[in-house]
Amino acid sequence: MSDLFAPREPEEMAAKRPLADRLRPRTLGEVSGQEHLTGPDGVLSRMIEAGSLGSMIFWGPPGTGKTTVARLLSGETGLAFEQISAIFSGVADLKKVFEAARQRRMGGRQTLLFVDEIHRFNRAQQDSFLPVMEDGTIVLVGATTENPSFELNAALLSRARVLTFKPHDEQSLEELLKRAEAIEEKPLPLDEEARASLLRMADGDGRAVLTLAEEVWRAARAGETFGQDDLFRIVQRRAPVYDKSQDGHYNLISALHKSVRGSDPDAALYYLTRMLDAGEDPLFLCRRMVRMAVEDIGLADPQALVVCNAAKDAYDFLGSPEGELALAQACVYLATAPKSNAVYTAYKSAMRAAKENGSLLPPKHILNAPTKLMKGEGYGDGYRYDHDMPDAFSGQDYFPEKMGRKTFYDPPERGFERELRKRLEWWAKLRRERG
Repeated sequence: MSDLFAPREPEEMAAKRPLADRLRPRTLGEVSGQEHLTGPDGVLSRMIEAGSLGSMIFWGPPGTGKTTVARLLSGETGLAFEQISAIFSGVADLKKVFEAARQRRMGGRQTLLFVDEIHRFNRAQQDSFLPVMEDGTIVLVGATTENPSFELNAALLSRARVLTFKPHDEQSLEELLKRAEAIEEKPLPLDEEARASLLRMADGDGRAVLTLAEEVWRAARAGETFGQDDLFRIVQRRAPVYDKSQDGHYNLISALHKSVRGSDPDAALYYLTRMLDAGEDPLFLCRRMVRMAVEDIGLADPQALVVCNAAKDAYDFLGSPEGELALAQACVYLATAPKSNAVYTAYKSAMRAAKENGSLLPPKHILNAPTKLMKGEGYGDGYRYDHDMPDAFSGQDYFPEKMGRKTFYDPPERGFERELRKRLEWWAKLRRERG
């Protein structure tokens, strides 16, 4: 907590603090971009009106106000505020914080403990919060950019409510810029196009948009206004919000796969390039596109698998950046190809039948009989060589007798698969004629 008796910061030094710090909201009502939480009917606003806070996990991307909201909650409710970071804290630090909170509780005051990057605590450290949460020593507010379902203990999650912080949209980022212009008492020296680009570069991060604005003000000379090209030269492009081993990775590959399945080449190409731009391993994308070729296209266009493997070979041969074009070509091919999951569903059904029916012996007429004993057992009796039959099709039954005839593969009416369907219909007709 801040020290009420500490010397007051000189005004000239306060003016030199980062813009994001100077614009930090003083009340929940000033928090922008999280109206579902902090607005008049927001979850947190209702908690404050009720006069009771429970433990919470704030989940959301950087720069959405998680730390600020935690501080404001302690001020609104009169709770003592303690902040630690899981990056720099260990068991000894937690014990000190818990003991201080117990002393405050004995004095009649509860503690709001804000834990930044709480997902970085291991399982045992997360468990240490449980007793002090249950007896009311602390109200835990943990902040994380990672999916709590994967990163936090089930026991901890069962005692805390997960609240999702949304990335800022362009409207809320624009509000932040207007506040910044008011406190700086001068407009941001950007034309309309450059201003829109600045908002996009912030990528939903309120802190980032203010930092970028500061860079623009520092670079501008008196009376100078920057266009879009000038802006790109002045400020460093912000890295996309993407973690190759966490939510960003799984969300975008899911979006790519479903865009391909939905035959939308534009959306598929967009998600492919987003992942490449964020530094995703191109060979991972090649592997996933091979999967799409066999799962969602299959025999509706067997060439799709060939194209994907060729794209992988082309990338290996060309490297980056030229090789990425081969991935783009494969992506568009997949999205525009006819779709069939007939082989995919047939494989799953056949696998299920294989597990359920055990080690059934195939019918004897399709078994080889290399010995007299096997011939005497009837192996090979009645087998008809398909190439000697009309159209090279005998119509024999190949399933184990105890299992009976099964249909796993049900091809759609596309391309050459229509001929396969005719073949299956012919086989079914022969079966009926044979009784």
